[in-house]
Amino acid sequence: MTATLAALDTSAAASAAHRARFSDLLAAEWAKLWSLRSMRWSFPVTAVIVVGIGANSALADYRNWSQYPQEVVDDLARSWAIKDAFPIASAMVLMLIVGTLGALCVVNEYSSGLIRTTFAAVPARRSALAAKMTVMTSVTTAFGLLVVAVSYAVTQAILSGRGVSLSLGDPEVLRSLTASASLAPVSALVGLGIGVLIRHGAATVAVTALLLILLPTFLSQEEAWTAALKFAMPFNAWSNLATVDPAFFTPLPHTPSPGHSWIVLAVWPVLAVATAIGLIHRRDL
Repeated sequence: MTATLAALDTSAAASAAHRARFSDLLAAEWAKLWSLRSMRWSFPVTAVIVVGIGANSALADYRNWSQYPQEVVDDLARSWAIKDAFPIASAMVLMLIVGTLGALCVVNEYSSGLIRTTFAAVPARRSALAAKMTVMTSVTTAFGLLVVAVSYAVTQAILSGRGVSLSLGDPEVLRSLTASASLAPVSALVGLGIGVLIRHGAATVAVTALLLILLPTFLSQEEAWTAALKFAMPFNAWSNLATVDPAFFTPLPHTPSPGHSWIVLAVWPVLAVATAIGLIHRRDL
């Protein structure tokens, strides 16, 4: 009996010794992320597109500056300078591509059957998913900060030739850039959550694009309830935070406070993570 108990204790100790640590899961998810060809080329291509859109916008304002009426220049210079740093088109491209990548990092595992191998090796599904989310969040946060910083530097260098560039110390500029950078991790986690929910490539990408890009552009701001729904979407919350308008502008009706928009950007990834963790533990593979 004593020998049997000793053998069981030894077996349990060996099992505990071989149990995957969270750092091991992070290393595995890092390797899986960069093993996807789409990840290796999508990030640099996205960066070039986003920075190129901003640079093109700044160059257009630089070339056409002499044609703008003086009152327009005086009133709108600050607004244009920060919008050139990260235009709406840049936000759409970033959200669409990074959101799709977040979705595909899960969907590809389901379609290839790799998810079965993962959960066979790591029965604690929530821990495996948490590692995947941690890696994706870290990568996309760094990517968002880098892309927005480069776009800001390039566009303000162009506009400095007209004397209208903005520094980080100017009012609301840092807020605008921070909101722009946050779009990358927010979109990635939303896409990842949708991927766990749907688990089908085309449908996942379509729903991700609908929620992040298409639906926000169709919502009206005229009525209070439609405005509430509009600014509950990440894209419109970003737009509210990223806009640096002079006193020349009259705020549109039902425009929420910056605090409301920050809460929206925080709640979406939290809901996506909670949904994914709840589903991954219950659903069959």
